[in-house]
Amino acid sequence: MKADLLTLLDGRLIVSLHEDWKRAGQPTLPQGSLVSLELKALSADPEHLQPALIYAPAAREAFIEAGATRGHLLVHSLDNVNGRAYSYAPEPNNHWSRRRLDLPNNISVNVIDTDLHSEQAYVQVTGFLTPPKLMRADLGAGTLTTAKTLPPKFDASRDVVEQFEATSKDGTKVPYFVVHPVAMKMDGSTPTILNAYGGFLDARTPTYSAELGKLWLERGGAFVLANIRGGGEFGPAWHEAGLKTNRQRIYDDFAAVGEDLIAKGFTSSAQLGIMGGSNGGLLMGVEFIQHPQLWRAVDIQVPLLDMLRYEQIAAGSSWVAEYGSVSVPEERAFLASISPYNNLRAGVKYPEPLIWSTTKDDRVGPQHARKFAAKLAAMGVPYLYFEVIEGGHGAGATPDERAKMHAREYTYFSSKLGL
Repeated sequence: MKADLLTLLDGRLIVSLHEDWKRAGQPTLPQGSLVSLELKALSADPEHLQPALIYAPAAREAFIEAGATRGHLLVHSLDNVNGRAYSYAPEPNNHWSRRRLDLPNNISVNVIDTDLHSEQAYVQVTGFLTPPKLMRADLGAGTLTTAKTLPPKFDASRDVVEQFEATSKDGTKVPYFVVHPVAMKMDGSTPTILNAYGGFLDARTPTYSAELGKLWLERGGAFVLANIRGGGEFGPAWHEAGLKTNRQRIYDDFAAVGEDLIAKGFTSSAQLGIMGGSNGGLLMGVEFIQHPQLWRAVDIQVPLLDMLRYEQIAAGSSWVAEYGSVSVPEERAFLASISPYNNLRAGVKYPEPLIWSTTKDDRVGPQHARKFAAKLAAMGVPYLYFEVIEGGHGAGATPDERAKMHAREYTYFSSKLGL
C-alpha cells in the first residue's frame, strides 16, 4: 500500500493514504484519507493494524498537508480548489473531533510551521487579489490572527474573483477561477489570459502575482486559472485520470474551459490568450495544434514539444510514469498523436505564438523550443522566439532577468489581445 508517515501526535502515528486501504471484513479507507495508528497497539500486534479514520475527502476535496501541535492536528485541504484549514483533536475510542478555522473562499493556504510544545501554528494565506499574509493559529481555541502582511503590489480594488465550472468532452466538471474587473461587460470584449498546468499531481490554486496584477489586471485585463485533470486539485485520482494514454482528457478539459469562457461572454477567441510552462508548455503546444482557431495568443514557456524524443532530452526519461514511453507501442502511438512538434501541418492558420526557453535548462532542455520554432520557420508560419541566456528551468537567474521576461510576455499579450 502506498502511504506517507506525516507526524506523531499523542502516541499516534499520522498517515496519509495514496491508495485505498482494503481490509478484510472492515470498511475500505479511501485514497487521500488521513488515518492514525496507536503506537501501543502497533507494537503489540503489528500484523493486525487498527487504523482510525481522521479525514476522508469528499468527491471534490483533497488532502494537501498536515502538522501536529501538542494536542491537535492542523490539516490543510482543498474544497473545490478553495484552501481550507481544520483543527483535529484525538478523542476516546479512536474518534477525532474537527473544527474549521475561519478562512474565506478563493484563497490558498500553506502550513508554515507547527509547535509540538504548544497549540500554536503558522499558516500563510494568499489569493489572486490578496497579498501573502502570515497568520497565527491557536488550535486549542480554533482561532486565526494576522501576524504580518506583505504590502500590496498593485491596485486590486476594481477587480473580483469568481469560480465557475466547464463541462469537458466526457462530461467531467472542470472548475476554473476568473479574476476580472467588477465593471466588466459580458460581451466577449475583455482581453483574457487562460493558464493551467495539468500534471504531476500539482494542484494549482489562487496565487498573488505582482507582475500579473500590475501589467495585466490593473489595465483591465482578465485572468483565468483552469484546474484541469492531471493535477492534484481533487487528489490522486484527478492526477491518475490523465496519465499516459489518458492524457487527451487534460487537453479536452483545457479547451472546454476556453469554450465556456467564450460562451459565458467573458471573452472571445479574438481576445483570448493562453499561457503555460514546462508540462504546461506541452499543454500550450497541444492546444496550439488541436485548437488553433480558439486562441489569439499562445505563450509557450520552457516547453516539452517533441514527445517522440522527450525521453532522450535532458531529464525526460524520468517522466515515463507521467507521459508513457515510445518503447511501448500503444504509448508511442498516443504520443505521436499529441506531440506538437510532430503534428505541425502546412496550410493550417495558426496564431503567432511566443515560444521561449533558457539556454541552461537542464530539466526540459531548450531543444524542444528550438526545434518547434525551426519547423514553424521552415513552414513559413510567423512566430516569436526568445531564449534566456542565464537561468535554469524558468524565466531567468536574477530578478532583473525574470522581470524582463515577464515584461516581454505581457507586451506580447497586450499587442495580440488589444489591451
